[in-house]
Amino acid sequence: MVTLAVRSVRKRPGRFAATLLSAFLGATIVMTFNSLLDTAGADGVDAVSKDILTTSAAVVGGYGSLLVFFAIASTLTVNVRQRSAEIELLRCSGATPAQIRRMVVGESAVVAVVAALLAVGPAVLAGRALVGLFHDSGQVAGSVDHVFGPAAIGSGLAVTVTAAAGAAFLAVRRATRWTARRTTSPGRGRTFLTRAALITGAVAVTVTFALDSTGEALMAPPVYGSILLAAGFGTGAPALLKRLVGALPLRGPSAYLAVRALKIRAAQLSGVLLPLTLFTGMAVATLCMQAVENDAIDAAGVPKSVDAKTLETLNLTVVGIIVVFSCIMLVNSLYAATTYRRKEFGQQRLAGATPGQVLGMIGIESAVLTVTGVFFGTVAALAGIIPFTMVRTDAVLPEWGTALGIWFGIAGVAAVAVFGTSLVTARRALRAPAISAVTLAA
Repeated sequence: MVTLAVRSVRKRPGRFAATLLSAFLGATIVMTFNSLLDTAGADGVDAVSKDILTTSAAVVGGYGSLLVFFAIASTLTVNVRQRSAEIELLRCSGATPAQIRRMVVGESAVVAVVAALLAVGPAVLAGRALVGLFHDSGQVAGSVDHVFGPAAIGSGLAVTVTAAAGAAFLAVRRATRWTARRTTSPGRGRTFLTRAALITGAVAVTVTFALDSTGEALMAPPVYGSILLAAGFGTGAPALLKRLVGALPLRGPSAYLAVRALKIRAAQLSGVLLPLTLFTGMAVATLCMQAVENDAIDAAGVPKSVDAKTLETLNLTVVGIIVVFSCIMLVNSLYAATTYRRKEFGQQRLAGATPGQVLGMIGIESAVLTVTGVFFGTVAALAGIIPFTMVRTDAVLPEWGTALGIWFGIAGVAAVAVFGTSLVTARRALRAPAISAVTLAA
């Protein structure tokens, strides 16, 4: 099976493009921020610069590891589900579930190692730019040069390969179980991860109440809690979506097709909902908390300290990276999921649906996905924002004007990404004749 896995990667590199892209971007993020540890450990670095670099690497390294794991997991889930026919053929040929798991996990590990090695060059350049940002803000001495060493390379390989292998194991385990039993119920591994993320996230946001209102680490627990809650909502939302979609008051051929597709494919939507909820929850939570922090400092009437500037720079940098990373992962997952439905679109057209009705179906599905993902992402963000605001100030919620502006901006980016990717990809798939689409995909 190991030989089969290597040959599978060599013969069909295009199939692994989505996984390679997510692992490459994830490894770049992890290596970039963990290279700050190599920089802090170099000779001649003063104590203040070392403390700021180490804190930045620890905080953002944790964010990066969580995001990389969940992003790769969502991409692999879509990829493995697209290979259900291949997995079923292997089962009929005599392969055992254990052999198939070793093959898919081996493929994912090979792709992750290649992606991590490719990410070394971009991570070096991004690390230098990040240290330059600290130089420009005066938080790190200008004599401190960027260093890319064992901490960056080791963490990038470890996080990427572990996340890819673990996510592939859970995804293929569910796929082999599905081919054997034809069941659509969530696997135990996914259920365990969903509950673990929700419980850990709830504990993290609760810890906020035990911290000092002026402590440097006050923002970390609610942000971690929002990320974990968003991940838990993203993996568990398809089950709730399946129950709610039947009650939607939709009429017309496109609405009928959309409701039918959402009922059948609700379990497969976790690969799209996960990056969408992560993007919304993380971006809204971090930006709103930073706005609360800025208002609290302004209300105190004291100039910003170096630590406050560091925290603001970190948050803005992290949010910028997360916005780009999450959007790419969202577009990546949507493109892979929509492209895979080419045969379904051809069958619907052969059954009498017009291309306009099929595009209408995709538009309605995109609207339902956007509302669901933004809703759960907002809930996860509020779960972190409220404890932080209560501890940092005397209020319960941040100032409404700023908070609503942030929310509308993030929700708008999410809607543009979902609608734009889904409709453009579906329109390209509909250019092929219906008979050709069904024949080629069969």
